[in-house]
Amino acid sequence: MSALPGSAAAGASPGGAVTAPLRVVKIGGRVQSQPGLAGALADAWRRAPGALVVVHGGGDEVTALQRRLGTEPTFVGGRRVTREEDVELLRMALSGVANKRLVSALTREGVEAVGVSGEDASLLVAEPGDLAALGRVGQVRRVNVRFLWDLLDGGFLPVLSPLATALDGSGALNVNGDDAAAAVAAALDADELLLVADVPGVLVGGEPAGALDAEAARTAVARGEASGGMAAKLDAALAALAQGVPQVRIGDLAALADAARGTVVTTSRSTR
Repeated sequence: MSALPGSAAAGASPGGAVTAPLRVVKIGGRVQSQPGLAGALADAWRRAPGALVVVHGGGDEVTALQRRLGTEPTFVGGRRVTREEDVELLRMALSGVANKRLVSALTREGVEAVGVSGEDASLLVAEPGDLAALGRVGQVRRVNVRFLWDLLDGGFLPVLSPLATALDGSGALNVNGDDAAAAVAAALDADELLLVADVPGVLVGGEPAGALDAEAARTAVARGEASGGMAAKLDAALAALAQGVPQVRIGDLAALADAARGTVVTTSRSTR
């Protein structure tokens, strides 16, 4: 994962103000309806000001808007198929409703949060993927880390909507929120990527696993124990690890405050 030309080096704060471990936290769509979300994020920010970046999804918002307009959503491997005509809906639902609702809630908690889209300042630049299978969906190739560090060093909590500018100049691309968070964590050289879902971890045999190595994660997907959105989370977790993020966890909202909670995804066998 590369930074944009002219950006600060990944992981290095230009102002040198951040000393706490840097975390990128991705908030799933269903978690956004939980009443304690803003308070939990605000507490995490106050414990480590300047060392948190939030990426959010909003799939339920997009689905509801699509159905209201007479379109049934489709998914491949937990990732939404995005037609050309869906891009404006995504902008409205993600960068509009979901982003500003979360920013407003954080502001009420006393946090100076700033809502941004991945399209702003070429924050996320993505390469179109399988247009035949997924449509206007891309994989992030560049992250404007300077923009994020400018916000963090200024005392602002970035809240990121996962839309991206297409590398080929063809317009906006939808990026799966977990994939976007993994890319941001890698580009910032973050200490942890935390994927917050509405379950306490990756369920294996009906119980949340304390840890999964890469082989076990792929087996869980192959057996159908992890499917849909959870399969996409595991894919994103492994991608983040492959790009140098030292720790990835998947857990519920309580995992924000409890470092021992959730499923740790590792590249090698773990006994946790």
